[in-house]
Amino acid sequence: MADSNTGKALYAVHQGTYVLKLIGEIRVPICATLDSFIEGMFQDSQLNSVLIDLSKTQIIDSTALGLLAKIAIQTRKRFHRKPLIISTEPDVTRILDTMGFEKVFNIVHEEPVKSPAMSEMPNVPCDERNAFEKVLEAHRILMDMNERNHETFKNVVAALEKPLEEGVSPDPAFCCGDTKVHRFS
Repeated sequence: MADSNTGKALYAVHQGTYVLKLIGEIRVPICATLDSFIEGMFQDSQLNSVLIDLSKTQIIDSTALGLLAKIAIQTRKRFHRKPLIISTEPDVTRILDTMGFEKVFNIVHEEPVKSPAMSEMPNVPCDERNAFEKVLEAHRILMDMNERNHETFKNVVAALEKPLEEGVSPDPAFCCGDTKVHRFS
């Protein structure tokens, strides 16, 4: 399990439908687990739809949002339709609206009627390098979603890419230190 301070990532699979439920504070440390799960999910030949339940999400940072956008992009490529997000928390819904998620997801603002039996996603430890890669990838995805996000995240992406261009190791504090820098709540 990821650090309990960051929240939990649960899942269920039923007849090719993947249900992902993110509970609590979803921040950088859980993103290696989430990204690994997403990669495996899209390798499943039985996959036919994705539902993301954010009804118990209190905080979600921009790195996690970028990974959710990754799901939308892959779902559109593979199935030519949008995945579904359930968002009942006003702060989370505001973030989704601000990021333009309504263009890449179908968003429902009601609690799920029935929740399937869920399992915790297999934990993938988040070391500094892994976290840096997830933060950079997620912000590039968000930046490419729309012009507003491009303006919002271009300086973050540039700051993350600069050490790579100079051939030096990135400062882990930028993406792994105080994750409140990437918090939208």
